Amino acid sequence: MDNQNSSYDANSWAAVFDGGGKCSWDKAPILVIVGPTASGKTGLAIDVALELAKNEHECEIISADSRAIYKGMDIGTAKPTPEEMRGVPHWGIDLVEPNDRFTVVDFVEYARAKIAEIRARGHFPIIAGGTGLYVDALVYDYHFNDVVKKTYSDREVMSDEYLVVGIDWERDVLRGRLLQRAYKLFEQPIEEETLRMVEEYGWDSQAMKSDIYPICWGMMRGNISREEAVKLNAVDDWHLAKRQLTWFKRNKNIVWMPLIGAKERIINFYLGR
Repeated sequence: MDNQNSSYDANSWAAVFDGGGKCSWDKAPILVIVGPTASGKTGLAIDVALELAKNEHECEIISADSRAIYKGMDIGTAKPTPEEMRGVPHWGIDLVEPNDRFTVVDFVEYARAKIAEIRARGHFPIIAGGTGLYVDALVYDYHFNDVVKKTYSDREVMSDEYLVVGIDWERDVLRGRLLQRAYKLFEQPIEEETLRMVEEYGWDSQAMKSDIYPICWGMMRGNISREEAVKLNAVDDWHLAKRQLTWFKRNKNIVWMPLIGAKERIINFYLGR
């Protein structure tokens, strides 16, 4: 995905970052890391947080993932485990039951409150996730009335509080990462998680009707083999990744870059190196 440098908002942090500029810590924009599923967003956010902590800048991460909000859906939504979090506080995970309603308005209110709390502690907020509507509603400061906007194409100028970095992969490489992740997912007790979720929530919950659970349920009932389930999951995630990329490409203020080298570039920007 090519950057369109000339299209960045004037004086935006995207233009500064992409142009090799630096920032002073007292004016540092909130870092937002986006990209398709399996692109490495969460791992990068954790790596950046730990590196900044070495320089006495404690960080906390807010998830912008519309699936990670659901309690109990751990393996199926690829939530980071406590071991993977490596001591970095995470927010935006396990907020509601799968049969509860949680809207983009709820997310924006939650995220703004958490940003304020994190800053009050003297820490630095990092936002990471692949739900484009969540991200845009926050960084473009959408104002919602009683009815959510019918269209989200009317983006204006992005808030200067944020720097948004997108993780870019060649399509074939990303598909390989998705398949590899699908195999790892089915090495975990996904059947137990699926059975527990089905018994507790059934299939009426919208949260249960997408992603891995219907595929795993079909495997458990003998309708498909494990190998077929793995491949179906990878295909579903590929379709999700394409939708995410289509959404994010509409945002002209995302700086796209490969995962390799991203941590060093981000750290140098924030530490003024």
